[in-house]
Amino acid sequence: MDYVEFFYKRLTELRIQKGVSARDMSLSLGQSESYINKIENKRTLPSFTGFIYICEYLNITPQEFFNDNASSPQKTKELIYELEKLPPKYADHILQIVKDLNMK
Repeated sequence: MDYVEFFYKRLTELRIQKGVSARDMSLSLGQSESYINKIENKRTLPSFTGFIYICEYLNITPQEFFNDNASSPQKTKELIYELEKLPPKYADHILQIVKDLNMK
């Protein structure tokens, strides 16, 4: 896997899922308004500290960022959080629904 190319695409994908513009994300991270745009357009890579801040902003871990099996790690975390509040019989029912959907 080309992790550098993956990084650029993944950042764009996760930012769009969060529903925020590159400019707003940049400013929220305390950077210039073109910071995220420069990364997404392959003109630069963030420092390791910058990457950690990006993950925190997206509410995901670095591991979740690079997990190409999880198309929407933020939604997965939210789903797990809500599932943990359910009684076991409801969680089993939801699990079966998810399995059925994945078979389609």
